[in-house]
Amino acid sequence: MSADGMPPASTEDKTKFDSQFWVFGLVPLALLGLALFLFTSLNPTSAFQEQFPPVEELTIERISFDSAGVHVAIVNGGPEPVTIAQVTVDEAVWNFDVDPNPTVDRLGRATVNIPYPWVDGDPLAVALISSSGVIFAKDVGVAALSPQVRGPLLGTFALLGAYVGVIPVFIGLIWFPFLRRLSVRWLNFFLSLTIGLLLFIGVDSVEEAFENAEGVAGAFQGVGLAAVGFILAFLVISVVDRWRRDQNQSGVAALTLVYSVSVGIGLHNLGEGLAIGAAYASGAIALGSFLVIGFAVHNTTEGLAIAAPLAKGNRSFGSLVPHLFAAGMIAGVPAIFGTWLGGFAFSPIWSTLFLAIGAGAIFQVVWQIARMMAETKTGSLATGLNAGGLAIGLLIMYGTGLLVTG
Repeated sequence: MSADGMPPASTEDKTKFDSQFWVFGLVPLALLGLALFLFTSLNPTSAFQEQFPPVEELTIERISFDSAGVHVAIVNGGPEPVTIAQVTVDEAVWNFDVDPNPTVDRLGRATVNIPYPWVDGDPLAVALISSSGVIFAKDVGVAALSPQVRGPLLGTFALLGAYVGVIPVFIGLIWFPFLRRLSVRWLNFFLSLTIGLLLFIGVDSVEEAFENAEGVAGAFQGVGLAAVGFILAFLVISVVDRWRRDQNQSGVAALTLVYSVSVGIGLHNLGEGLAIGAAYASGAIALGSFLVIGFAVHNTTEGLAIAAPLAKGNRSFGSLVPHLFAAGMIAGVPAIFGTWLGGFAFSPIWSTLFLAIGAGAIFQVVWQIARMMAETKTGSLATGLNAGGLAIGLLIMYGTGLLVTG
């Protein structure tokens, strides 16, 4: 206690920005820079480079087809530049040109153009041979004309994205008035069901992210990229959650939670659209009515997952309509952009990142909903009713997922 009876002032350490502070902070960086300079100048690994061939790595990201032939998009994920010296199609050597250059630098991209008279519906095997004799091959199960960026096809992809993303989400949002009339006990049941829905979506996003990571060039570290996206999204949503709790306003908290759910679902639907567009572009999917119906049924539950957390508040229905509309657009519209990107310019790097970000956001939102439920007497997930709701949510997503085949 101080002389006047008051508690002593805070004794938190204060940073001293004196000359010693900057010396101790910058000297390690200077030493690291000097060490790297000496290493690159002396090049102690030159002896190994003379005895062993260079390590070459090329990743074939996409093979597309048009009237001019076959186009192979590649990225160099290895430590050394790679020069394309020869190309074979179905084991036959063919002429080719590389845009922009036959030598692809580390982390560089290029497109190999092959004037090959491909046949619609036939399988195809493409192999790129480097100047040192390393072979990079990829098979195409079905050769098909790749979609071109033009009005009719843009509209078709947009319509497909709307059917699998926007329309189902808004149909699910129609449950909102029904949810608002439920007692706290049954509302917690539907919130538990929502947790089941989101857990399934989150796990599905993680699985798809790791599947796409296998197609990412080694230098871009697909699994690491997925981990970074997941963790950063989880942290960002956590910061937003902390902010909205500091506001101590239930209306702000509920709306922030709903928009967090929408962002997570939207990123998931973006990845879903990427997969649909890429599959269509490769000729590996039949875009029939059954597939569209399957996705529509499967994704309708996403609207329920958005509406359920907001049903707990006391705000008037009229004041919530704009927020429900905005949340539905955030969750559903990314499916349209996903089909465009997947159909015209699919990249496993972006697909992996978006799916991982969506998964991180979804898992953080699940934690928020569970904590919000715990504030009520009947909100424990260990009760029979709530545990049943969670299980039903998982089973709904699994059952409707069986309708999506392709």
